[in-house]
Amino acid sequence: MGINLKDLVQVKEIKLEDLTGRTIGVDSYNILYQFLSTIRDRFTGEPLRNSRGDITSHLSGMFYRTAKILEAGIIPVFIFDGKPPDFKKALIEERIKIRERARERWEEALKKGDVEEVRIASQGAVRLTSDMLDSSKKLLDSMGVNWMQAPSEGEAQLAVMVSKGEIWASSSQDWDSLLFGATKLVRNLTITGRRKVPRKERYIMVNPEIIELDSVLSNLDITQEQLIILGMLVGTDYNPGGVKGVGPKNALKVVKEEKTLEGVLKKVKWESDNPPEGIFAFFKNPPYEPFKTEEKTLDPEGIRRILIDENDFLEERVGSTIDKLQKANEENKQSNLGKFFGK
Repeated sequence: MGINLKDLVQVKEIKLEDLTGRTIGVDSYNILYQFLSTIRDRFTGEPLRNSRGDITSHLSGMFYRTAKILEAGIIPVFIFDGKPPDFKKALIEERIKIRERARERWEEALKKGDVEEVRIASQGAVRLTSDMLDSSKKLLDSMGVNWMQAPSEGEAQLAVMVSKGEIWASSSQDWDSLLFGATKLVRNLTITGRRKVPRKERYIMVNPEIIELDSVLSNLDITQEQLIILGMLVGTDYNPGGVKGVGPKNALKVVKEEKTLEGVLKKVKWESDNPPEGIFAFFKNPPYEPFKTEEKTLDPEGIRRILIDENDFLEERVGSTIDKLQKANEENKQSNLGKFFGK
């Protein structure tokens, strides 16, 4: 979910190869939901499953998309969400209701034979389980890729890691990363390529985008603290919907006029049950733990065991991708710990 700043923020389109040698932190929950939403049967909306009926769409996305990133010489670090803040409880409960409604729409669309509605509704019914998270982490270990469990929100952890120079950029589809202070944000890292436009019979090419926080603040002529306030007015995960009747452009105007949270709150009607001061403080100083790298190596047999033996992936395709990964390892010696940060 998160805040929507696309009408205010300028992005720069780049190529995947432009990130070669860079260490990019990846919001794991964000991309796993992407995989579970998009890697589905186009007619039934059903996700990929193994012979036992267990969902494997997340493993397919994690393996093949991460392999593409590694082949481009990019060094990914996956960050998994920890405990959410208490004031996210309402959003989590609402998301559960939304998924239930989506599943009902999905079942109804199947009865009617409405293929496009099946696709859209099935994406909304996505559910990420602890088993999916565990299997994703095991797969990353076998691929020789570092990952970390954040103390709280993954994108908050990533933002601090970027600001401290532990990684070069944060990768997420959510704009909230900027509110947390990520100095560089890369979008579309794991969804590059040809994509169908929803409800239309046409396709577009999706390329990575990079947003630099300094440029955002300079172009909008506001401070980081004011960007947080702007986001709160538009709506974040901690106060969905924001302030009634205030869109991005109006929020920018109010923030520039009133400057501070105290001043802004005198001009708008705050209706969220969550105190604005608490939300502001969380964005300003989120929970964080130092990132410690581990020297990991590619384990082809481990990959085969997880994907082929346990989850019925095609041996030929998995083997072909492993060969590409082994070749990429040889060609990208700069991805060892001595040059881990890609600077």
